[in-house]
Amino acid sequence: MQISDNVKDSYSSQYNDDSVSWRNTGAKYKAQNIVALSKNISFKNVLEVGAGEGSILSWLSQWDYCQDLNCVEISESGIGLIKSKNIKNLNDILLFDGYQIPYPDNHFDLVICSHVLEHVEYERILLREIKRVSKYQIFEVPIDFSFYVDKKVKHFLSYGHINIYTPALLRFLLRSENFQIKSDICHLYHDEVIKPLFKNNPSGFYLTKIKHFVLRLFPYFLGIKPNAYAVLTEKTEKDLSIF
Repeated sequence: MQISDNVKDSYSSQYNDDSVSWRNTGAKYKAQNIVALSKNISFKNVLEVGAGEGSILSWLSQWDYCQDLNCVEISESGIGLIKSKNIKNLNDILLFDGYQIPYPDNHFDLVICSHVLEHVEYERILLREIKRVSKYQIFEVPIDFSFYVDKKVKHFLSYGHINIYTPALLRFLLRSENFQIKSDICHLYHDEVIKPLFKNNPSGFYLTKIKHFVLRLFPYFLGIKPNAYAVLTEKTEKDLSIF
């Protein structure tokens, strides 16, 4: 299985210095979710699959999350920015083809895959590779779902989002591939992440704040429509089985 040429080309030069500051801000909260989900587990080595420009790894390194961090990424520009950060505890920085993770079975205690699956053409193939090389896994995805999501195809494709999830749909995907779900987080973006998105539309920012307030009041709905959903899973030896 190989990533399509047009998709590969789209990501090859995606990352640049202009986006680093905002991405770093968002990555802090993604890294906090990782720490919260795995607070009772220690890992001797960690791999991030789809590390982007390395912001999550940078935060985890600053917090001494693990002494042996590693990453694979499909974007040449992302790899360049990761290397330029000189992240402490980051060892391997590998360019990969999007599906074949170049490590042996059960090599890592933990694989992190944060805001990646929504971009992947064949996410089950990648999930099986992640499962092959790891004991524990942490996934996070944005929750783009609405009942009229089909009306916003151009919008989501402009972000590279080709898969749409709810928390339940992600859990279904993971459980059908026989990942054991250990804990999860329904996440609402912090003001410093969302405010720059509304710099030309202040009323949109305040409407979002009201929406977040309502969701916190009604946890049932928060469990359906957070901004992002993060989950800790553990490997089982079972494969997909149907009928």
